[in-house]
Amino acid sequence: MENNWLTKVRDTRTMLRQHVLETIFQQMDDEVIGLNLEQRLDKYQQMMESPFRFYRGSAYLFYYDMTKIPFSYHTPTDKSTWIQGDLHFENFGAFQNEKGDIIFDVNDFDEGYIGSYVYDLLRMTVSISLICEALELSVEEQEKRIHTYIKSYYKQMKRFNKKKDNPVTLFFSKKNTEGPVQKILKKLENRKSSQLLEELTVINEHKQRRFVYSDEIQPVEQEERFALEEAWESYIETIDTLDLRNREHYKIKDVVRKYGSGTASIGLKRYYILVEGGKEAFDDLVLEVKEVRSPIPSYFLPYHEPFWQKYEYQGERVITTQKAMHHLEDPYLGYMTIDGKYFYVRERSPYKKKVKTKHVTSIEKLDSTLEIMGKITAKIHARADGDVQQELLDYHSEKEIIRAIGDDFETFCTQVTFISMSYKQQVIDDYALFCNWCINELHIQIEKEEEQLTPQ
Repeated sequence: MENNWLTKVRDTRTMLRQHVLETIFQQMDDEVIGLNLEQRLDKYQQMMESPFRFYRGSAYLFYYDMTKIPFSYHTPTDKSTWIQGDLHFENFGAFQNEKGDIIFDVNDFDEGYIGSYVYDLLRMTVSISLICEALELSVEEQEKRIHTYIKSYYKQMKRFNKKKDNPVTLFFSKKNTEGPVQKILKKLENRKSSQLLEELTVINEHKQRRFVYSDEIQPVEQEERFALEEAWESYIETIDTLDLRNREHYKIKDVVRKYGSGTASIGLKRYYILVEGGKEAFDDLVLEVKEVRSPIPSYFLPYHEPFWQKYEYQGERVITTQKAMHHLEDPYLGYMTIDGKYFYVRERSPYKKKVKTKHVTSIEKLDSTLEIMGKITAKIHARADGDVQQELLDYHSEKEIIRAIGDDFETFCTQVTFISMSYKQQVIDDYALFCNWCINELHIQIEKEEEQLTPQ
């Protein structure tokens, strides 16, 4: 009897956390996002690859937990920040802007929302600690890397506040970067602009360019293509007037479904569209059409009525977030609705590339990368405010954030680091529970559903 009680004492917290995980995953993936069993299995299989992959695919768990933690440095609710919403190490990357510059910036805006800047910082710093854990760095070294990122963010934010830099026009190219980021940007200069077309398409026997099918690139049903073509004109009408070309430029030449992109995006439709572009075959362009739903942070952060009044259409929300955070944004940004579902459109950049862990082969290289990421985070927060979105935020976020952090930056940095390192361990523990659940309980559910589908 005594042993049974000791077992309960030891295991109760674990059992309760297991229940929380199961409840959240069932509610969000099944009830809210609407993934079917096959899609959930696909998503969960990817999430079982590593704690970091698990973290990427469970943003709703992060917000569920983090919004319960008291934090001294939030800005007032009426002085919120336009946040990226899913900031982590792999959501930064290189691409080409509309002026032809190859730059490094945040590259995912699906979860953009209005809330405290703190959640972007914490989401990012937890990811840093998970990356460091995978690189087998000590606890002390992990904490130093978080300090590097936070200090870079703070210093850049102070520069904006003192008008030494302008967040509206600042961007990061090979001229103001170093380390792995600069190396990638320089390497991309030698990439042919036609490389993406050569990888994804071929000229057929009729001298027409068409997509090449693969595991990730699949043909669409005629009904799907018809629905896209029906909505295409409405997309063109959402492109910024200054970026708009003649209608022939956007003529659809081929359409395919794109699979295998992003853990959190499983269950969302994604298409590649080949459009006319210029008159020559090598001027063709690949546009990406991606389905989008309400941002994950919106389920957990305070409800922002003016935001929802303005951005009822989720595709419009995503492209507006990108425009607010980027200098010289993608000229093909637009949105449309198909069968009641929201989509946004952007160019599939031939210069797209991320900094991966294999590129950060030393502490110095990792630090230089994190310093740039810190500056970029400050830039997107300081830019997406009264500078470019005065209707929603008629103030300067850099002033409000600097005021919230106050004079004792070291205490702020220590608190962010403590929370991030503690939550990193929670993620690792949750990952183990999640894998156990997937291997055992979820498979029981699969067997039950299969039995129900089997004719008696």
